[in-house]
Amino acid sequence: MSFFNEAYFGTPPWDIGRPQREFVKLADEGKITGDVIDLGCGTGENALMFAARGNKVVGVDSAPLAIAKAKAKAKERSSSAKFMVADALDLASLQTSFDVATDCGLFHTFSNKERNVFEKSLRSILTPGGKYFMLCFSEQEPADWGGPRRVTKDEIVKTFHGWKVDSITPARFEAFHLGEGGRAWLSHLTRLR
Repeated sequence: MSFFNEAYFGTPPWDIGRPQREFVKLADEGKITGDVIDLGCGTGENALMFAARGNKVVGVDSAPLAIAKAKAKAKERSSSAKFMVADALDLASLQTSFDVATDCGLFHTFSNKERNVFEKSLRSILTPGGKYFMLCFSEQEPADWGGPRRVTKDEIVKTFHGWKVDSITPARFEAFHLGEGGRAWLSHLTRLR
């Protein structure tokens, strides 16, 4: 059983019981539109928020326990959000496309090789002109508490070569053990072809 699935036997530190504020701001600004896929959705708080705002939303995660919790929340809230176990490195298997992809804490879990596979996987399901919004820990977050690998702006740009980088801005990743939040990058990229 994977580390991430086992984490959902309890409440992992990244599962804050509400949507991440960076994604609430994006939704408030009207940037989350059309058909949305929430990658690494965990227990679904971001996806449920997008659906409550009228988007058609699919949340995917590789952790079956997280998806079970997300489905229970969707049922309890009478949400139209759909959730399924899926591999972010093989999104083409979903055989559908989306206008927007969101990623809150998935990208920073990938190895260098997996990042390139993920870029191709993401490209396979985003419509041309589709938007990708990603929140990941930045290299500005101290490594002394452990946690996921840190990512530089340059690594993001290199991984998404051939995409339009609309912005990469400093942000905060909320988690129970990080007080005001971990230092992160909020990236907004557009699929060009």
